[in-house]
Amino acid sequence: MVRYTGPKNRVSRRFGINIFGRTRNPLVHKPHPAGVHGAKKKKKSDFGMQLDEKQKLKAAFGMLTEKQLVNYYQKAARFHKNTAEIFMQMLDLRLDNVVYRLKFAHTQFQAQQLVAHGHVLVDGQRVDRRSFQVRPGMVVSIKPASQKQKTIVDAVQGTSRSVPSYFEVDATNFSGKLLSLPPMAEISLPLEVNVPMVCDFISHRG
Repeated sequence: MVRYTGPKNRVSRRFGINIFGRTRNPLVHKPHPAGVHGAKKKKKSDFGMQLDEKQKLKAAFGMLTEKQLVNYYQKAARFHKNTAEIFMQMLDLRLDNVVYRLKFAHTQFQAQQLVAHGHVLVDGQRVDRRSFQVRPGMVVSIKPASQKQKTIVDAVQGTSRSVPSYFEVDATNFSGKLLSLPPMAEISLPLEVNVPMVCDFISHRG
């Protein structure tokens, strides 16, 4: 099971946003992007801009690997419909991301740990595969023995973000149901990403 263990603050500084929701803002003491000292920056090539968009999308979903991102795009492209929307739906409905969306975790990395450590149930059955695809009608919950964990309780009670409208949440029972596939316009990201550009980039270089 692949897990990102690299420097998260460096990624945040690169894109100029506290992308992972860390309590200690990584931009406070080092306002310039990683590797940039001062205000001067060279204009990026088209390739450089496309690469940046791809890296932002990987970061937005908890630092996915290159292979994972390409696989999701290729699966979405097989539908021969709106590839960008299907691509985003697949990313958004990964079990670890759903756990984060339902506010069972403060960050996506905490959500990844909850899933990997067996704290999450899907329709009452334990699922520890972070890439598991949640489908409409499925209920995702925290197993009863884990519901008193302070980090989970604090996350559920937090007010810094809300649960998307395509979920029905029962915070008292630490559960949430996916009502429908999310429209692309409703899939929120911590930073702006040009998804069609990423799709084009992967289709030509994936």
